[in-house]
Amino acid sequence: MRRFGFSTGALARGDFRRALELLRIHEIDAVELSALRLDEFEPLVSAITNLDLRRFSFVSIHAPSWFSPELERGVVNDLRLLAESGYPAVVHPNVIYTPEMWNELEGKLLIENMDKRKPIGRTVSEMRQIFDSLPAARFCFDIGHARQVDPSMTEASLLLNVFGDRLTEVHISEVNTASRHDPISWNAIKAFQSVAKYIPENVPIILEPLIDQGQSQIETEIQRAREALTTFSLAST
Repeated sequence: MRRFGFSTGALARGDFRRALELLRIHEIDAVELSALRLDEFEPLVSAITNLDLRRFSFVSIHAPSWFSPELERGVVNDLRLLAESGYPAVVHPNVIYTPEMWNELEGKLLIENMDKRKPIGRTVSEMRQIFDSLPAARFCFDIGHARQVDPSMTEASLLLNVFGDRLTEVHISEVNTASRHDPISWNAIKAFQSVAKYIPENVPIILEPLIDQGQSQIETEIQRAREALTTFSLAST
């Protein structure tokens, strides 16, 4: 049975405590603690040992999506301490300036495929170059990014087939033309169903639709995500 969870940033931007409170009334056993902006990262690192995360069977950290090269060493040091406590870190490849530093995270480093705004990490060939320099790193597959880059879902299928042995986490949302993570539409559900069979049921699914301003509801988005990933379940029965 699939595990579904949410990114805290989708529920309460910059307020992971508020997001965790919103999740407590739902039957959710996975969470990604989001620090997409650099000013959110240190507060999360400082607070994590005092957070009650016992109900979650899977907890990951989303590292800042941008910082300057001179800050790289400090970010990696903090993520390494979190990794030693068992928390994998989702990282955008555009902030990996010095791959040898990131190799210190070994299998707790999850590289995410990118949307069309980014110059790297969008396709199999680009991701292969990244994994070649980070041989122990794992894969966080963003299905919305993959669909935005290639609406035919061909690239999504290739990413899952080539890097499936590294797959550790999946992000799901609708990614619009402006690269914003929207609630999941019916068209997105149908597109995602075409590659659902390549996503093993034991891989946690993290929802990223922005619903912090009432755009949708937690229950609604979880149901849409379930529908989007039903093909594998049905095929395996």
